Amino acid sequence: MKTDIILIGGGGHCKACIDVIEQTRQFHIAGIIDRRGRIGEHVLGYPIVAADDDLPVLVRNNCLFLVTIGQIKSPEKRTQIYESIREADGKFATVVSPLAYVSPHARIGEGTIVMHHALVNAGATIADNCIINSKALIEHDAVIADHCHISTGARVNGGVQIDEGVFFGSGAVARESVNIGKRAFIGANQTITENVRANQVVT
Repeated sequence: MKTDIILIGGGGHCKACIDVIEQTRQFHIAGIIDRRGRIGEHVLGYPIVAADDDLPVLVRNNCLFLVTIGQIKSPEKRTQIYESIREADGKFATVVSPLAYVSPHARIGEGTIVMHHALVNAGATIADNCIINSKALIEHDAVIADHCHISTGARVNGGVQIDEGVFFGSGAVARESVNIGKRAFIGANQTITENVRANQVVT
């Protein structure tokens, strides 16, 4: 029997998440939350049924939640929604594409999605409310904190430490064992060979 899941955010990233969720065959998408003016619209055939301020009521329905708002400029919106659901005692899905590989010796936190053809190797730890996007590589013993987005085709090598709220761009590479500080922004195709400070922008 499939578990009901509610998606929060009905934009482009939501479409990619829907495709992953459908492929898992583990969840029934019970609806999408977006702006009140969009209620009644559909995203890939799934209805927008409520707005953000309806969350406390929806939590009582015992559905699982997944934040499907994308993250590029700032993790603030994803973090805010995640925390509001937790405060209301809501529960989160952890979604892993059947086309991805996650080592049984890795840990994936709640509310995190691992998308198509990503690879998470042994000893890696990925915390809560993260996006591990298509074809991303998370190598052995890497640690990724809450609310991070590891973008398409990115490579996070062994022992890398990525702090909370980091955006790590498409095709970017982190050398083994570097540290990337809280809310840093790593642009597409950057190569990180030294530690990155909190809030630092690398483009």
